[in-house]
Amino acid sequence: MAEKVVHKSWIIQYNLHSIVGILLLFFLFVSFYLIRDNIDGASSILANKPTRKNSSPRCDLFSGSWIFDNVSYPLYKEQQCSFMPDDFACHKFGRKDSKYHYWRWQPYDCDLPRFNAKGLLEKLKGKRVLFVGDSLNKNQWASMVCLIESSGIPSLKPPIWKGNLITFEVKEYNATIDFYWSPLLVESNCDDPVKHRVRDRIIRIEAIEKHARHWIDADILIFDSFTWWLEPQMTLQWGSFNSSDAIYKKVGMKLRRYEMALRTWSDWLEFQIDTKSTRLFFMSLSSSHKNATDWGMGNDENCYGETEPISTRDYWGSESDRKMMEIAEASVNGLKRKGLDIQYLNTTQLSEYRKDAHPSVYKRNWVAPTKEQLLNPRKNADCVHWCLPGVPDVWNQILYAYIMDSSRELY
Repeated sequence: MAEKVVHKSWIIQYNLHSIVGILLLFFLFVSFYLIRDNIDGASSILANKPTRKNSSPRCDLFSGSWIFDNVSYPLYKEQQCSFMPDDFACHKFGRKDSKYHYWRWQPYDCDLPRFNAKGLLEKLKGKRVLFVGDSLNKNQWASMVCLIESSGIPSLKPPIWKGNLITFEVKEYNATIDFYWSPLLVESNCDDPVKHRVRDRIIRIEAIEKHARHWIDADILIFDSFTWWLEPQMTLQWGSFNSSDAIYKKVGMKLRRYEMALRTWSDWLEFQIDTKSTRLFFMSLSSSHKNATDWGMGNDENCYGETEPISTRDYWGSESDRKMMEIAEASVNGLKRKGLDIQYLNTTQLSEYRKDAHPSVYKRNWVAPTKEQLLNPRKNADCVHWCLPGVPDVWNQILYAYIMDSSRELY
């Protein structure tokens, strides 16, 4: 009888140990998967943040150099972007070399996060992003559209152009990536998105509402306005275009008129934008390469035929106006002090090096070339805009880093 009691006791203890062991194994199994998920989530978050190489608490994405990288670049192929405007489709229009595709921007003190279209769209779910400005901002908008399309998101429809506004909708995320043509930000006689090649530019320097009413519901606004202000003389107007009482004044001081326009722009933002929900960005001057003497070539040469970046550290071309940039940055800083969430993205220096990355003659000519231009292609070279894929993709990588960075560790 005693042996049976002992035997039963041993069986009960054995069963208890087995149950405890099974529960312990189950606990370890669940813990392993929870830890793995947390690590994966952390990795996903870190992938959207710049990785610092030193102990600095902040990251400067604008100081660095171009590194040749034909393994991970380009971020997409020209033929993969079905919405590519002909202005930037250099291979389609005959450019044979492709080395300009393979340069990666490498900041000195940190790594630029790789563009993740689906991660960005998750962040932008239910939101409207709007690029406002001239054809260089359209260049950047087209790059953003190509980056998103190349991610394989299904059912993307072609952008819809209505007046000055182009709308690109990503229905799966209820998000739009739009572009609005307004090259001088304020109203002018150059506001037609197609017929804007006007010799005598007339600017209503204090009028912006006609354009700005199309911006007010955007969640993220990206502005640019430099190139169209470089004319030696412009006519400023007070009063409407159709008014007999309008006042006109020819002004040659480009810095003064630029400052006046940005004051009109700043005032509108200060009083009309929801400071709690709207993020603002102002892109710095986009470098052009029309004067090859800047990098040691002849007087009659430009970006035509160039296939390599400029390697001189801190190179600065004669066409990039630092004083205009200072005015723009001062306007942005003034808005910051008034509580607006705005960043000045100074991509000029990184663009300065890329004399190889312009369309040159490899683009659609909206105006037929002259006989002189046909005989000497350099005279018809576009050394202002950028081939895609190319430099604007890096602008968008930096913009992406700022949008995804909630800790404000960038500067």
